[in-house]
Amino acid sequence: MRRLAGLLVVPLLLLSTAACGDDKEGSDSAKTSDGAPAITAGAKFGEKPTLAKGEGKPPKQLKVVVLSEGKGPALKKGDATDVNYYGQQWDKDKPFDNSFDRGEPFNLTIGAGGVIKGWDQGLEGQKVGSRVELVIPPELGYGAQGQGDISPNATLVFVVDILKAKQIPASAQGKVVPQEDKNLPVVGTNTDGKAPELTIPKVAAPTKLVSNYVLESAGAVVKPTDKVAVKYVGKLWKDGKVFDSTYATGTGNPVTFPLDQLTLKGLKNGIVGKKVGSRILLVIPPDQGLGNKESNGIPANSTLVFSLDILAVM
Repeated sequence: MRRLAGLLVVPLLLLSTAACGDDKEGSDSAKTSDGAPAITAGAKFGEKPTLAKGEGKPPKQLKVVVLSEGKGPALKKGDATDVNYYGQQWDKDKPFDNSFDRGEPFNLTIGAGGVIKGWDQGLEGQKVGSRVELVIPPELGYGAQGQGDISPNATLVFVVDILKAKQIPASAQGKVVPQEDKNLPVVGTNTDGKAPELTIPKVAAPTKLVSNYVLESAGAVVKPTDKVAVKYVGKLWKDGKVFDSTYATGTGNPVTFPLDQLTLKGLKNGIVGKKVGSRILLVIPPDQGLGNKESNGIPANSTLVFSLDILAVM
């Protein structure tokens, strides 16, 4: 599932990376360090690095080299973390992507499956404030298909600075708000971290956006520029079919939405103004959803229904 990744203007990093053509080439003369390509410039935490080309055959297993260890807590599954990174193929001498030039860290949730497996596995257990180098074999990267400027069967090398992290609650919490409108879906109020029930009535769908509290917390109000960590179940009003769910990934971990990058108008409008920590019911009509075009298996002119937990602002 995870179709909502396609609703961002800028695709989630590492699910689709963008080349950065202004970067200088690394030096071929530097030797590898601990079996990983050496940093040729910008070696300190926070500095934009450059990397040497890998020498010889790359390792067949994931390799994690701690270049400098931070003093913060170790990253755990479910932690949301901000990082800066520099990515290069083993056999190349310039990067395919880096966040340093963009001036904005990349946010991910450890273990959520929103990035390549080599990142999820390599960053778990590393301390906030650390700089690590990841050497990622193809099967934990983009495999035989490659991705954009990344070649098929490429071994990837990343230098990653772990800037900060935040533990995300498993579930929304708050005052249970009565759901008395029989013409609207009913959302479960469980707080055990499992997917809430989402029952859609056999009536005509509303034509205007619905954004109602199910569990109302006492948290701060979400702003249009916030990045929010959420869990959700999304169904089609027409037949009740689940088209996307964070609970269906096997990890049940949240994902992060930068609200100013959401192109699904109703999703953004339904979240903004609600309180962090709450669970909401969203009913998004086609004109604030995907409109009159089929998208990723979602039929044209679909009304979308969400149970959505706003777990944290990042």
